[in-house]
Amino acid sequence: MGYHETTVSLIGQRAAVSKSDFYKHFESKDDCFVATYEAAIERIREQVVAACEDAEGNAWPERVSASIAALLDLFDDEPALASIALVEGLRAGRGVYDRYQAALDSFAGILGRGAPLPQVGAGVPKATDEAVIGGIASLIGHRILAGEGERLSELFPEILEFTLSVYLGAEEARRIVSAG
Repeated sequence: MGYHETTVSLIGQRAAVSKSDFYKHFESKDDCFVATYEAAIERIREQVVAACEDAEGNAWPERVSASIAALLDLFDDEPALASIALVEGLRAGRGVYDRYQAALDSFAGILGRGAPLPQVGAGVPKATDEAVIGGIASLIGHRILAGEGERLSELFPEILEFTLSVYLGAEEARRIVSAG
């Protein structure tokens, strides 16, 4: 059941609260969803940042690898979290969509921190980090919609290679992923 099919009555039943108790905490279903969405994004951010911090001192590819693994493991453990963040958030209207974009931007900042500069040329375009994060979000969201949301960690090698390829080139990315 998705965002549009969910009613305040269903939320109350699931949470074991009356409608009047629900309205003591939230003005509307939308208000409840925004709070849920923000909590989901914060939970995801905490997991990704913790993985980055645990890998601090390692080379950038290892930090990226740790972050992607932590994200996918979290989504495997909590598929509803992934659905809220990457599917239902896009269905809930402009206010949540703006939050979705802000979340992607914040994760792009995490990805780009410490990324290597290309050996040739002026560097990767400014929008690269955003495009990579958007691609990852889109791929995972697509898999959730296809009913494959409980096996997202199986995407790890593909997502890691995709991410690293943009910055390091396909050959180096493939070598890193293969070395595992």
